[in-house]
Amino acid sequence: MKFYTVLLCTLIFCFEGFSQQVYSKKEPFAHTYSIVARDTITGEMGVAVQSHWFSVGSLVTWGKAGVGVVATQSFINPSFGPRGLSLLENGLTPKLAVETLLELDEGRDVRQLAILDVHGNVEAYTGKNCIEAAGHIVGDNFSVQANLMDKNTVWPAMAKAFEQTKGSLAERMLAAMEVAQKEGGDIRGKQSAAILVVKAKSTGNSWQDKVVDLRIEDHANPIQEMRRLLTIHTAYEFMNKGDAAVETGNNKLAKEHYMHAQELNPTNLEMQFWYAITLANNGELTQAKAILKKIFEQDSNWRTLTPRLVKPKLLLVSEDDLQEILKL
Repeated sequence: MKFYTVLLCTLIFCFEGFSQQVYSKKEPFAHTYSIVARDTITGEMGVAVQSHWFSVGSLVTWGKAGVGVVATQSFINPSFGPRGLSLLENGLTPKLAVETLLELDEGRDVRQLAILDVHGNVEAYTGKNCIEAAGHIVGDNFSVQANLMDKNTVWPAMAKAFEQTKGSLAERMLAAMEVAQKEGGDIRGKQSAAILVVKAKSTGNSWQDKVVDLRIEDHANPIQEMRRLLTIHTAYEFMNKGDAAVETGNNKLAKEHYMHAQELNPTNLEMQFWYAITLANNGELTQAKAILKKIFEQDSNWRTLTPRLVKPKLLLVSEDDLQEILKL
């Protein structure tokens, strides 16, 4: 344990901005419910949270690809996020990381903390003075935790929902959050939410390492809004795949991806537009023109944009066909 004691001291002094670990009235609240979890197939790791507090995601949710995720809540010690990830990077298990963070924290009795590493190991802690109803459940590759809840059935319901839901990690975590709200959620109500998912392995580029990074800062129904945004996020993932297919000249695959995007977000004109352009590039001009006509009627800027796609070879039609399109 001498190694870990030295490591702890080193990390504490490294975080100059987080030098005070004592509970005080200046520390932010995040009485809330959250989940940390790992997808056993993709290895992706995530953390999701909801609270009756503004911008809960800015302080509660922490994650790093190839390392792990952290949820720090109740009377928040924000330093638990970056310090917890650093401890994992330096070889500590989640259990040792939690113990290390709490050891010198005089506010430990009002903290709630969960840490999950890249291997799916999890440790959670609920301080004895967290406002009831408060508690946590550690499961296989996940942990759910909550405090200041309407009733003590919230986190068990979350665990069950996560275990029984199919789909991506973000979808499973959101399902757990939705069930928590239906079970009563935060006794004060609801205000903000966040979902963060990081990759199992770091690419070396932080902008590529986040799979999902969504926040609802202030909303009457943050979980409902998060569901809407996650659906749109998934649609744009299909758009990104479609763009990638276009870059490689695979317009058939691009068409398929753009179609899936439209199905998820049917009122988005841009998604309809690129689907139509892909149809045109595939020689399916009749169908393409029918879609483009409706788009142009709603917003003529898309007509103005269309001929600009010829030079970068994003629109592969003859000059005659182009003029027919522009007359729609």
